[in-house]
Amino acid sequence: MIAWTVRTLPQRASTWWTIYRIALEERMAYRGDFALGTLMRFLPIVTQIFLWWAIFDAAAAATGKSHLAGYSFHDMVAYYLLSMLGRAFSSMPGLASTVARQIREGEIKKYLVQPIDMIGFMLLARMAHKSAYYAIACGPFALVFYLCGDYFPAWPTVEVGLAFLLSLVFAFLLGFFLDLCIGLIGFWFLEVSSLLFIYMLLNFFLSGHMFPLDLLPVGWRGAVDYLPFRYLAYFPAAIYLGKVPSSQLWQELGVEALWLVGMIFIARYLYARGVRRYSGYGG
Repeated sequence: MIAWTVRTLPQRASTWWTIYRIALEERMAYRGDFALGTLMRFLPIVTQIFLWWAIFDAAAAATGKSHLAGYSFHDMVAYYLLSMLGRAFSSMPGLASTVARQIREGEIKKYLVQPIDMIGFMLLARMAHKSAYYAIACGPFALVFYLCGDYFPAWPTVEVGLAFLLSLVFAFLLGFFLDLCIGLIGFWFLEVSSLLFIYMLLNFFLSGHMFPLDLLPVGWRGAVDYLPFRYLAYFPAAIYLGKVPSSQLWQELGVEALWLVGMIFIARYLYARGVRRYSGYGG
C-alpha cells in the first residue's frame, strides 16, 4: 500500500500541476479585460486617503489630538494600503456563488464521475486566479507603495517579516474555505444569495478593510476577536505596523492556523454530507 502511494505521488503532482496551468491559461485568455478590471480597483486609493485626511483634520480641530486609537495619519494610510494587500490575498470574488450555482444546475456531477477532488480543483483554480492577479497588480502595488513610502515605518525585523508573509498565506487559505463553506450550503438551499450578501457585508466590516478594528468600542472589539474575519485584512497589517506584540505574534498565528484547520474540516464535512443528499438534477 505504501509503495503504491509513493509511486502515484508523481502522477498526482503532475495532475494538479496540469489543472493549475490550464486554469492559469483560462484566466489569461482575456488578459486585457482582466488587467483593466484589476487596475480599476486601485482608483479608490486616492479617495480613501483624502477621506482619512479630512477625518484627522476634523479630529485635530475638535479635540486637538493628532492620533485616533493610536494611529497617526501616516499610520492610517500605511494601514489602509496593507489591509488592501491582505484583502487582495483573502478575497474570493465569485467563489461561493459559483459553487452554489454548480450545485443548483447539476454541474457538480463532473467532480463525482471523474477522479478529481472538487475542493482541491477549486483551490488550484483560485490559486491560478490569484497568480494572474498578482502578475498584473504587482506593478501598481509597487508604484503605490513607493509613492507612499514615507507613510510606512522602518523595515520590519526578519521575524515580523516572516510572520507577515505567513499571515498573508493563511489569509488566502482562510478566505478560500470561508467562501467555499458558504457556497456548499447550496446543497441544502437552492439560493444562497441573501446569505452571501450578509456574509460579504460582515466580512467587509469585520475584516478591518474599511477601518482598523482598534477604532471599535471595547465591547465590540472583544466580540470581533472571537471571529475569523480579522485575520483576512486587519491582522497582516497590524503585524507589519507593530500593533501585535512580539510576545503574542506566534500565538496569534497559531490561533489563525486553528481557524484554518477548523474551516477545512467544516468544508470537508459539508461536502461529504452534501454529496450524500445530492440528486444530480440539472445540466
